[in-house]
Amino acid sequence: MGDDTTGAGAPPVRLLLLSDTHVPLRARRLPDEVLRETDRADVVVHAGDWVDVATLDLLEGRARRLVGVFGNNDGPELRARLPEVARVRLGGLRFGVVHETGASRGRETRCAALYPDLDVLVFGHSHIPWDTTAPGKLRLLNPGSPTDRRRQPYATYMTCLVRDGVLDEVVLHRLPRR
Repeated sequence: MGDDTTGAGAPPVRLLLLSDTHVPLRARRLPDEVLRETDRADVVVHAGDWVDVATLDLLEGRARRLVGVFGNNDGPELRARLPEVARVRLGGLRFGVVHETGASRGRETRCAALYPDLDVLVFGHSHIPWDTTAPGKLRLLNPGSPTDRRRQPYATYMTCLVRDGVLDEVVLHRLPRR
């Protein structure tokens, strides 16, 4: 788990959190707003269910740094290129990325037990935005989906900053209905 941004006074690390893009099944392409955020981010984190390799290629080519995992709807090509679980240190925090965490009931306790070595766990699968803190201070973040809102009122993604080992300015962004 290498840390590319350590030390007090280091510049903040801007993250874009995505999951469940489902291109081209649920949308022909990523929304322009998400692509603009990709260009602004220091690190793009994608918690799986890309569905097509073209979206992975797009984000790999556009992001300064990409951390991603495969999801349950991702085929052999994506599974060959992405791990099931990713771990990375950013701005002094230990991040994990995984697609599925199981049922919402008991999620905090279950994830705290499964990932005791993390500060932040980014996950997807449900398309339901989530931001809670588990026992032991594990922060759980699900950015929802920027392309497939399902039963949610909006398609969503998240941005946040990591400053001197502190997760800050976690914002859930709502995309306009299409």
